[in-house]
Amino acid sequence: MCNARFVLGAFAASLLIAGCGGGQPNPVPPAPIEPADDGRAQFVADSIADARARADSIAAAELAARQAAERAAAAARRTLQQTVYFEYDESTITAATEAALRAKVEVLRANPGVRLRMEGHADERGTSEYNIALGNERAESVIEYLTNFGLSGDRFTSVSYGEEQPAMQGSNDEAWSLNRRVEFVITAGGDSIVGS
Repeated sequence: MCNARFVLGAFAASLLIAGCGGGQPNPVPPAPIEPADDGRAQFVADSIADARARADSIAAAELAARQAAERAAAAARRTLQQTVYFEYDESTITAATEAALRAKVEVLRANPGVRLRMEGHADERGTSEYNIALGNERAESVIEYLTNFGLSGDRFTSVSYGEEQPAMQGSNDEAWSLNRRVEFVITAGGDSIVGS
């Protein structure tokens, strides 16, 4: 009977050992390897952020410079095209006309490729022939003024329309004062104007 108990106990122990995996312990999975926290990841992230910020800043500065250049070019174009006015039956440059022409001189110096046509006009008083001659005198006085600042005369041409193309219809002082003028047409270099 003792033998039977021993065999029974040995059998139970072997079942217990077999049920527990044959007596070998289950392997423990290895712990994940943590990267060393030496600041490299943060340095890389900061470097990328700095590079993006620099690129954004450069792009913004380039855009601002382009827009400023476009505004300056538009202002220069307006200056060149600004009409100048004259007194009744006169072709002399007035103080107001002189200020406008001085501004044109600066733009023309900064843009040597620009060429202008001066278009002389007169009000309706006087004969057609007289007004054509007066419009021509006005255009030529403007050219003379500009060339006196060292600008080459071959950059300018003139034409007179006399009273034929009024800026304002009417037979009153307001209309007449607006019709006594020289207009400026850019004939060359208009697509490359820069601000002065």
